[in-house]
Amino acid sequence: MNILTIPLRNIRRKWVKTLLLLLVFTLGVTSIVSLNYVSSVVGDSLEKKLTAYGANILIMPQSEKLTVSYGGFAMGDMALGVHDLDETLVAERVGGIELRERIAVVAPKLVAMAKAGDTAVGVVGVRWDREKILKGYWAVNGSFPEAENGVLVGAKAAANLGLVPGSDLTLNDVPVRVAGVLMPTGSDDDSVIFASMDFAQAHFGSPGRVSFVEVAALCAGCPIDEIVAELQKALPGTDIQALQSIVKQRMYSVNFVKDLILTVSLVILFIACCMVGVTMLASVNERIKEIGLMRSLGFARSGVFAIFCFEAVVIGLVAGAAGYAAGYGLSLKVLALLDMAKDATLAFNPGHMALTGLLIVAVSVLSAFFPAWKAASVEPSEALISL
Repeated sequence: MNILTIPLRNIRRKWVKTLLLLLVFTLGVTSIVSLNYVSSVVGDSLEKKLTAYGANILIMPQSEKLTVSYGGFAMGDMALGVHDLDETLVAERVGGIELRERIAVVAPKLVAMAKAGDTAVGVVGVRWDREKILKGYWAVNGSFPEAENGVLVGAKAAANLGLVPGSDLTLNDVPVRVAGVLMPTGSDDDSVIFASMDFAQAHFGSPGRVSFVEVAALCAGCPIDEIVAELQKALPGTDIQALQSIVKQRMYSVNFVKDLILTVSLVILFIACCMVGVTMLASVNERIKEIGLMRSLGFARSGVFAIFCFEAVVIGLVAGAAGYAAGYGLSLKVLALLDMAKDATLAFNPGHMALTGLLIVAVSVLSAFFPAWKAASVEPSEALISL
């Protein structure tokens, strides 16, 4: 018998108590691992869904303003050096940055003024496939345009012009048909007419040119400032702005989920630590005579301390390995119930399993530190008197 076989013999002798302790600790580890897996998938999914509520980065042409006044009378600002952007070039440069995987959608816009009869209206050229992703909150009375000359009219513009789905009108003498009317959004979208980009470039702008580009970036994986910096490097001569209010709102939503999961995980881990500490402390009190005999036989304080710490190491290793495997399986089941299993990219990682096991061992030993110290402090004479 040596110093390592004593704790193993004690675990085997009191297998019911050990099994219950292992079960509690393993359930705690399982809960923590599954919560972390689920939170990572839910956080990524949540941010991707939030891209449907608008862009968070704007790419615009650089311009200078000259304030004009005469005789103390302000005549307004004059824009100098304004030019359109090359749609293809912008798309290529945005797709070439290092953080391109954090870009969810790139939506170019061409803004022009047109005459609908005697009324001036704003016309916005868009790429419908990208705009639908960026404006997932849009509700349409009718349908999105499929024909080349089909348009989508904002709620206020439709009311002012008396338009309904299926109506015909002319924009600068170009005939178009209203495919749908946008339900009120409370934004500038209500006051303009949306047309396909190719149609708008052909009749209201220049082929291949756009007024500005909206970008929806996933900012949970890295600061939005890094994405903006890379875009500025890739697109010199443009004005790139991060809509910080939108970024903060999205980050708050994502971080709230992750912080909530972290808080629950810490509570579970604390409860598991308390269980280990209480059980080990009870074991010390039950084995006071055994400890006294070991001290009388020549075991040093460090040896007694090591016995109880080794028991905690065994419990931590088993609970960590079993809890990680069970947590991984449970997370797949939870994601399946949440209908997120298809989008999840979870892979069983032996390295993470080993790291989890070592972390749980450290927590287990830390929880058993006080009971082990108490056991090592028992004097042989005090223990033998109780025999």
